[in-house]
Parts: sequence; structure tokens; C-alpha cells
Amino acid sequence: MLRNYFKTAYRNLIRHKGFTIINIAGLALGLTACLLIGLFVYDELQYDKFLPEGEQVYRIYDEVSSPDGDETVLPTPPPFATTLDENFPEVEQTVRILMQPFDGQNLVEWGEKRTYEQGEFIADPGFFKIFPLSFKYGSPEKALDDPSSIVVSDKFAQKVFGNIDPVGQKLTVNKQPFLVRGVFESNPKFHMPVNFVLSLKAAEFPPERMKSWGWQQFFTYVKLREGADPSLTQAKFRDIVKKQVDPSTNEPYKYKPYFQPLSKVYLYSASFKYNLFLKGNITYVKALSIIAIFILLIACFNFVNLATAKSMQRAKEVGVRKAIGASRSQLMQQFLAETLLLTLISVIFAAALTSLVLPSLNAFTGKEMSFNIFSNPQLLLLLLGLTLVVGMLAGFYPALVLSGFNPVRVLKGAVVSDSRIGKVQWLRHGLIVVQFAVSIFLIISAVIVFRQVSYLHNKDLGFNRDQIMFFQMRGDNMFESYETFKQELKKLPGVANVSMGYGFPGDATAGDGINVPRNGEQVRHHVTQLMIDYDYLKTLNVKLVAGRPFSKEYKTDTDHAFMLNETAVRELGYGSPEKALGQPLSWNVWSDTNPDTLKEGKIIGVVRDFHYKSLYDKMEPTVLQIFPPAYWKVAVKMKAGNIPHTIDQVTKVWNKYAPDYPIEYIFMDDNFQKMYKAEDKLKSLLWIFTGVAIFVACLGLFGLAAYAAERRKKEIGIRKVLGADTSAIVALLSKEFLKLVLVAALIAFPLAWYAMSVWLQDFAYRISIPLWAFVTAGLVAAIVAFLTISYQAFKAATADPVLNLRTE
Repeated sequence: MLRNYFKTAYRNLIRHKGFTIINIAGLALGLTACLLIGLFVYDELQYDKFLPEGEQVYRIYDEVSSPDGDETVLPTPPPFATTLDENFPEVEQTVRILMQPFDGQNLVEWGEKRTYEQGEFIADPGFFKIFPLSFKYGSPEKALDDPSSIVVSDKFAQKVFGNIDPVGQKLTVNKQPFLVRGVFESNPKFHMPVNFVLSLKAAEFPPERMKSWGWQQFFTYVKLREGADPSLTQAKFRDIVKKQVDPSTNEPYKYKPYFQPLSKVYLYSASFKYNLFLKGNITYVKALSIIAIFILLIACFNFVNLATAKSMQRAKEVGVRKAIGASRSQLMQQFLAETLLLTLISVIFAAALTSLVLPSLNAFTGKEMSFNIFSNPQLLLLLLGLTLVVGMLAGFYPALVLSGFNPVRVLKGAVVSDSRIGKVQWLRHGLIVVQFAVSIFLIISAVIVFRQVSYLHNKDLGFNRDQIMFFQMRGDNMFESYETFKQELKKLPGVANVSMGYGFPGDATAGDGINVPRNGEQVRHHVTQLMIDYDYLKTLNVKLVAGRPFSKEYKTDTDHAFMLNETAVRELGYGSPEKALGQPLSWNVWSDTNPDTLKEGKIIGVVRDFHYKSLYDKMEPTVLQIFPPAYWKVAVKMKAGNIPHTIDQVTKVWNKYAPDYPIEYIFMDDNFQKMYKAEDKLKSLLWIFTGVAIFVACLGLFGLAAYAAERRKKEIGIRKVLGADTSAIVALLSKEFLKLVLVAALIAFPLAWYAMSVWLQDFAYRISIPLWAFVTAGLVAAIVAFLTISYQAFKAATADPVLNLRTE
């Protein structure tokens, strides 16, 4: 019986080739999109799941309340870990981690080999107890107990040492010697981009500094004992830290700590400030999942629409089958068999397309996803399950409708109108509305995402980032002779200006306090500190709005002068830039030898607000000052012309001052482009999947238009005989579908506005949702629908009316 069902199904699909091709194409495309998105989403959900006992591990972050709203800050002070160790028996292990930004480069040397490597972690000895990575060589036990110890990843070891066991080998990192104690296996699903780990003891921070509650520089993790209640531990921890006094302010610790489960660290940290770890975005994962479901539903709706439309042509078949004794359940099984066969063919095509497209998706996302049903039997089961689910979802209602025809009425009437099938026409129209509502929703979303991403890349940031070569200073000679080094660079014919400092746009900045006198007391305000030189403003073309810039003509500018940005003027309560000039400020100088050193001075100038961070972050109050001990990076502004030659000249000067260090540079505009990689990818994916959704919807509409033209061919013939022209007939056949597109637009508009409003809230600086995006989306959907329908309508309108009227 089952064999007969599939044999009959095969013959029926071959007989209706156009119907079959449209359905297979729509389902195959929809399934391909779902499989690709599903692979991506699955991959995103796998981060950190490989770690044993990961459900007991938490990362601690702080929530900062301010008049402008709450902010989430990831770095925490060093006493967090010691407070947990000393006061909480339910704590099994803590670890504090210091790490460099992603572009931080470390010169690694072994024998004659020299290479720059990223991913340096400096951590407490408990690092491998909280994160029990598998070791290829050596042992994690006591691997970080010694200050001279280093533990490296297998990729690092392969690159530096080759195929040998490097345990016991000596290598230098930034000219400091270390002994390799172990090699751990890299895991691409670890949220930490760790390449090698040094002991925190090697940093040799003064004990008093490690007790500071104002030094928020560490990433703190805690592992609780099995059965411990994290919410209770979190509440007790908050009560304790609230009472701790920050010695730099003589005030209680004012931030609220939270325990974030390890399972949420990767996907739920996109908005965290100063997050240097790998991070995804749960909003994008959910959005792509919803898009996948939408596309699959559109493909299934196509089948339902076309199957119920075709039911008119299969009415006699049903009548005959019922007349000779077929039951309704047998007919339903027959029609479901047809659907399952068609779905199986579509799944096979979708699997082939997925295999072809996946390498491109991997290159686009930087992932290593695989799709091989031979090496992964679970994928085969998934495809079979998908065939059954989609086949049943798409085929049940058409089977129910077709098997429900009255045989007497069918055999007497020869045709069955939509009205005879009850609510089929309304269902068909409803599904068309849903398809185009989803398509219009995606068009609006794609347009707004495109506009916001363009805004991110093109907004005036308040400085000029073009043609600026950017690199880190290296070697004692360069740091000691930084002024001479700078002057030699400035003399190069292709160089317009040079600046040194800590806190260039797109790079690391320092959050610290500044003391403002108020009513006889020093009130501490949290600000961003930019340590600059005299040429910083000229090199970046930052505009001055009041006062004067730092100048070597004023000997006091180094030790007794500050500059502010416009936001600092407002938030520190000065009212206007002019009123801020001459006001006193003081700052607790960064000094390990004497932490009580105070720099006192006056405000000499105010600069225009400029965005040194991404546009996710709101403008912060910023203090600029001359502080040579913090100079770390160099920005070389080049003249237009032969930039490669200028780079060669800069490299020659570099080699003169740091011959032991290869130069490693980037351009500042490239650095800013990297900030919005996730948004660039979202924009591209949205355009692709929007196109797929529209194409699949149009396939169904094309088939329905063909059916409508076929069903009304006699009416069209009569109208032509009575004098109707082609345009009138095209309009007649098109207006019914265009009304449905209008209804779809009215449904999609408010949903898209709400969804995009929520998405834009993630950005401190964003576009206003443009009205024309909605109008454009509606027009695009209407035009695409009209073009899809008009082909069939024009074909019907230009057919010979005599032939149509003769045909029974």
C-alpha cells in the first residue's frame, strides 16, 4: 500500500511539472536558508559548554548607576577575589585575569625565531582550576605558581617550537625570560582568546595596589562548590563590598556586583563596557532564528496555497477514488505521501546547496562549521526529521481539504469552485498576507540596519582619522628617547605630524577620577583620562572651542594644566566652556612608588566632543593632560601621496631606535572599521535572507497567478470578445493580489517599527527611523508582486479568446 502511495505520488508530481518545480524550488531555498542559519545559531550556542563543571563558574561584573542610565562594566577591582576567598566557604576557587586588547602584540623570541603574538593573559594560579583545559604537554598542577612560568596553547607551541615538546624550554616575551610549564589544547569554543598565560606574580604589583577598590582593571571569575546558591552568594557579596572603602575617595564602593553564569558569558555580554573577550550577541542569534522560521513558514505556505489551488483540478480524481471505495484516511495518506516525497526531494537539494554555500559562510563569519552527513549521523537524522516535520506541516491541511470533497457533487459538477471548499480561499489569501508581511518586515529591517551601519561608518567623529599610521612603542631606547624619536619622524617629507600618548581613538583609554573643589571639599568625578602630548590635537585635527591647547611655551602645562571636552564641562557643572577656563582640578597621579602624589592645576582649554570609542558608547566626560610616563602609542599623520614610501621611511627610523623589535602597525581608520564588523555582517545577512524570503514568496505568487489566470480563462475570453483591452485584463487579475500586499504592509509596518526601535536602543548614537523606509518597502513589495503576477496576467490577456471559449 505504501509503495503504491509513493508510486502514485511520483506520477502526479511528474504530470504537474510546473507545480512541482515551483514547490521544490521554494522549499529547497527555504530549507537551505534554515539549515545555514541553524548551523550558525548552533555554533554560537556551543561556547564554553566543553568545560567540565562549567555550571558552577560565574563571571563578576559591576552595574554602575548614573543620571543618564545604568551601565555594565566588566573590569573589577583586585579585592573582589580576595574578599570571596576569605569570607565565603561556598567558594571553591577564584581567579583574576589581566589581558591585553585584541591588537596587543607581544614580541616572543626563541632561539633565532621572533614573532609578534596576541592573546597574552596574566592570571592567578587558579586559572586552570576554574578553566580545566586539556593539556597536551605538561600538567596544569602548579603550572602558574612560579613568576617565571608560562603556559602556552598548542597553536602557539606549533608556531614557535614546531613539533617538539616545549616543556622546560626557555623563551622571552617582550625581552623577559620565561620557562614553559605546559601546553594546553586550544578550543575555538572558549570565550577567552588566550594564546599564552603568565603568572600574576610576574607582574609584581605592589601589595597596596592589589588592595585598591578604585583600580578596576581585572576580570574576576569565581567557581562555587556544588550545591551552592549563586543568588544567595551574590546577595551576601554585595552587602560586604558595599561597606568597603575606596582609599582614593574615602567613599564606600558604589558599584553593584553581579554573578554572570558561564553559559551566558559569550552571548549576553555585547553591551558590557571594556569587554576584551570574544563575544556574540543573543539579539542577533534570536533575530536570525526568527528569520529562519519565517522563511520556512513562507515556503510551507507556498505549498499549502498551491496545493489548495490545485485542488480544483484534482476534484474528479477524489470523486472517482471515493466512488470506488477509498476512505478519507486513505486519501489523506495518499496526499501526505505526495507532500513527503516532494519535501524529501527538496531536502536533498537543500543539503546539496548547504554543502556548497557553507565554505563561503565560514569565510564570511570566521567560523569552522561543518555539514557532513557521512561523518555526523546526527545530521542525517536531522534531515529525516526535517522532512517529516515540514512534510506534515505543509501537507496536512491540503490533504484534509482534498480528501473532504463530496464525490456526488464533484462527479456531477466537473469543477469545484473556491466557495465549495469553504474557507480555502480565505486561508490562501491569509497565507499570502503573512508571506508578504514577513517580506515587507524584512525589507524595512534591512533598510534601517543598512542606514544605521552607514551612519556608524560615516558619522563625523569630531576628528580626522585618515592616513594615520598607528603603532605601539617598543624597547627601552625608544621610551627613554621618545622626544628625539618623535622629532626624527616629523622631519620625514611624507609626514604631516606625529603624536604620542595613551588614549588614541579606537584604542585603550583609562577610566579614572578627577577631583573638583566644591564648597571647600574635593569631590571626585569619574572621567576618561587621555594622556596626550603637545601635538595630539593637531595630529587628529580635534577642534578647540574655548581657551588654548597645550603648548611648550608654557612651562607649567606639563604639571599644572588640564583640558576638558564639552561633555566634561556639562557634567562637572561648569555651565559653559568659557566659565570652565581657569577652574582648578587635581588628579591622583599614577605612581607605584608614591600613590599619594597629587597633580594640581587649572583648566586651560575645552575641546569639541570627539568619539574616541565606538558609537555604542555615549560620550563620556574626558580630561586631557600631558603625562609622558603613560606614553605608549604613536600616531603618524601622513601626507597624501606616496604612503608606501613614507611607511618605509618610518620603518627605518623605527629600526634605529628599536632594532630588536619588528615594527607592527595599523591604520586608525581600519581600526574603526573593525568596531562594527558584527553590524556589517548583520547587514549583509539581512539583505541575503530578505532576498530569499521575497523570492520564495514570489514563487508561490507566480503559481497562484497562473492558477487564477487558468481558472478565469473563459471569463477573460468573453471580456476580450466584448472589447476589453490587455491593460484592463492585467489590472483585473492583479488587483486582487495587490490588495493582499496592501493588507500585508499595514500589518508589517508597526511590527517593523517596534523591532527596529528596540534594536537601535543598543546604540548611544543612532539614526531616526525614516518614514520613507516604510513607503519604499511597501512599494518594493507591490512592484515585485505586480511584476510576478503581470507575466501570467499578460499571457492570459494576450491568448486567443476563441481558443479559450472553445475549450471545455
